[in-house]
Amino acid sequence: MRTKIKKIFSEKPIGAVLIVAGWVKSIRNQGQITFIMVNDGSFFVSLQVVVSAELESCGFLKDISVGSSLIIEGVLQESLGKGQEFELFAHKINVLGLSPSDYPLQKKGHTMEYMRSVAHLRPRTNTFSAVFKIRSELAFAIHNFFHENGFAYVHTPILTSSDSEGAGEMFNICSKEKDFFGKEACLTVTGQLHLETLLAGIGDVYSFGPIFRAESSNTKRHAAEFWMVEPEITFCDLDGMIALSETFLKSIVKHVVLSCPEEFAFCFNFIDKTLKERIDIILNKEFSRISYTDAVAVLQKSDQKFIFPVKWGMDLKTEHERYLAEQYFKGPVYVTDYPKDIKAFYMRLNEDGKTVAAVDLLVPGVGELLGGSQREDNYEVLESRMKNIGMAVENYQWYLDIRKYGGFLSSGFGLGFERLLMYITGMENIRDVIPYPRTVNNLDY
Repeated sequence: MRTKIKKIFSEKPIGAVLIVAGWVKSIRNQGQITFIMVNDGSFFVSLQVVVSAELESCGFLKDISVGSSLIIEGVLQESLGKGQEFELFAHKINVLGLSPSDYPLQKKGHTMEYMRSVAHLRPRTNTFSAVFKIRSELAFAIHNFFHENGFAYVHTPILTSSDSEGAGEMFNICSKEKDFFGKEACLTVTGQLHLETLLAGIGDVYSFGPIFRAESSNTKRHAAEFWMVEPEITFCDLDGMIALSETFLKSIVKHVVLSCPEEFAFCFNFIDKTLKERIDIILNKEFSRISYTDAVAVLQKSDQKFIFPVKWGMDLKTEHERYLAEQYFKGPVYVTDYPKDIKAFYMRLNEDGKTVAAVDLLVPGVGELLGGSQREDNYEVLESRMKNIGMAVENYQWYLDIRKYGGFLSSGFGLGFERLLMYITGMENIRDVIPYPRTVNNLDY
């Protein structure tokens, strides 16, 4: 029976006869002995296999190269050399699949841009193996946090007729059968509105799934398809939501760092030398807080030369967000109470009539990581805001009904899953934390 390499590193069964299967990461010949590094995907670190001269005499080793798949039977013994605690002394090797000389990953040092062109092979590299393992563990941590805190997991629609953000940046859906739904159908930009309908029935809820933005942006932070974490919290104001989001972030980052030590060691050493400091900021520093109005004043008084001049009422650009997080606060900062005209219709109108109870969390190196708000719970105010921005109110009566029948206080936020991955792995481009990125002019797989 095959033993996974992760189990070997965990249990270290010295002296046991084992069968392992995996792909060749490297192979080197040193006279009478050949060393093969094998990895099966279960563990970041590869297992060293020692092939004796006697086994080499069978002649098959000359055909084995990086990328070949093998089944190996041998005895696990303590290593006599440096660099590993133990190694597998092979006495039988079966070749499942050879990797020819045109294997794109034979050599090291490929650019990230090239690796995107072979997205089907890049998980075999150390970089993407580490990133995608961290991605998996981070997803588990998110579900675990909400489960432990009494949230119900909801699968919200991917197909919708609602422009929830009011920005119009939605992908239209076409079908062979004309007028399949009887109205225009689009890919969702958020699950929030549908989540809110469940609050009065099952309490605190969250969704975690793909959303889609038809935003023609080719930056390192934008993708047409990405994953969003969206909790909605009953009887919770903006302050309560901010407090929960900070606890949430610290909890999931701590979990994934402790669960993936080998992957993070690789990220520290080969992707971003400053990564330990950035993660430490999330885990150990209390997040700062400032109002939008005060943030604008800070930016206007700074000596920084911005590409986009700062004025009250504008949507802050990435350069403004990063200045606040990296230079002024030197850590994560919540910016609250944005002008109503640059935020979504469902955000609660503040008493000044000009701002809404909204918040964005800005972090060094990324900019906006999380955005949320207290939801407007006044039926008349919400209806008026929808009419003022030209929404077809009759199409959203189901959303207004939440306020009509036993309206209540609630808040929620959306966390960009890939942006958090970029922050904690040091990867600079969103395309490199998604197995198959969908961006402008890119739908290759």
